[in-house]
Order: sequence, then structure tokens, then C-alpha cells
Amino acid sequence: MTDKPSVLFVCVHNAGRSQMAASFLRAVAGERIDVFSAGSEPADQVNPVAVSAMAEAGIDIANNAPCILTNDLVLISDVVITMGCGDACPVFPGKRYEDWQLDDPAGQDLTTVRRIRDDIRERIERLAGELLVL
Repeated sequence: MTDKPSVLFVCVHNAGRSQMAASFLRAVAGERIDVFSAGSEPADQVNPVAVSAMAEAGIDIANNAPCILTNDLVLISDVVITMGCGDACPVFPGKRYEDWQLDDPAGQDLTTVRRIRDDIRERIERLAGELLVL
């Protein structure tokens, strides 16, 4: 890992879980961690229910756009976190890989997405604590 760690969050559509996780980590870590998110089959837009749930948490993801997963994104990342969706992610030596088993917010109501959001926030706080230790 370099002096400034980098984290990539991956889910299939890059429209819900990975967008929420990346936004939480940016909010917690600021400029101390480089944060990316991507999907193997990006959606046209971020899930509107995820946008609402994150707005309740004080984070605006309304203007985020799903991005395609590339080998380059994996190569520049120290930590690659997949979001429990069985997504095929390139594996390179020297990277830390985690799979967070999280329900997919697609098609879910706001109450369910709030639960997913809160689970992600707890995981992000732990991850940031690990990565930001001097």
C-alpha cells in the first residue's frame, strides 16, 4: 500500500451499494484515501431510492454516475471490495480483496435501503479506521 491508500468498491450496476460505500468513505476520510467505485454492467443512473437514503444521511449522490469497471481501476487500488453480488473482478497480486455480503437495494423500498445504508456505514467506519492508522 502506498502512503495514501486507495479503495475500489465494485457491484454489478454501480448504482446503489458501491455508490453509497464510496460516498461514505469519501465523507469519512476526505482526501486521505483515494476512493473509486465501478460496475461490470453500469446502470444508466444511480438508484433513486439510494439517493434518498443517502440524502437522509447528509450525503448527496444525486449527481453521481455509474462507471464501468476496468483493469486500470483495479491496478491503482490497494483494496478492492465487491458488494456481495458475485461480480467478476480482475484479481491482481498484492491487492487486498473483500466481499461484503449486502442485499441489493435495486427494487427495494426506502426502509430496506436505509438498513443497507446503515450496514454500509458501519463497515466503512471500520475500514477507514484500519486504513487511516498511522
